[in-house]
Amino acid sequence: MTGGTPRSRIYRRVKRGIDFLVAAVLLIVFLPLLVVIAVLIRIDSPGEVLFRQARVGKGGKTFNFYKFRSMIRDAERQKEKLRDLNEAEEPLFKIRADPRITRFGKILRRTSLDELPQLINVLKGELSLVGPRPHLPEEVAMYSEEQMERLSVTPGITCQWQADNRLSTKFDAWIESDLEYIRNRSFGVDMGILLKTVHTVFSRRNAS
Repeated sequence: MTGGTPRSRIYRRVKRGIDFLVAAVLLIVFLPLLVVIAVLIRIDSPGEVLFRQARVGKGGKTFNFYKFRSMIRDAERQKEKLRDLNEAEEPLFKIRADPRITRFGKILRRTSLDELPQLINVLKGELSLVGPRPHLPEEVAMYSEEQMERLSVTPGITCQWQADNRLSTKFDAWIESDLEYIRNRSFGVDMGILLKTVHTVFSRRNAS
């Protein structure tokens, strides 16, 4: 899909409208659940309810990325101490049994409920429901020239990589999956990713 064609402009505008409407409805519907989660986070461990982190969005613009806090309060400061345990390909940082995750945080992550505050990012236009997951500035700094195409679209809450439930931690393979999405994106592709994501989330819940 070429970025400047009338068809692509219609796609972007309609997609933005759908994103805003769906995010607004979901935030209203899930409001009681959001309140309960916030209370349980505060009971489980000291610290803020929301975790805010700088991520890189469309056009290289940095924004505050929201999640429910699932780790201890000083998790970011402890990251360097755990660098030797990293199971992912640099610059990604992934530890399956991360010792910084709280008891309630494990439940939030297993059910993907920690992602719900990103609906606020969608309302603000910083995220879409579907699109490449936004990377950290230090991760974007390692992009090749070709990989910079990833910043040509609005990032999303879910992407093809997550929808397929891929467990690989290979940085280049993840980005290549996103570039393939960007070049072939359409309403049908977006709907397929959303449906796959829902299936993946509920499959994880049933497996736990």
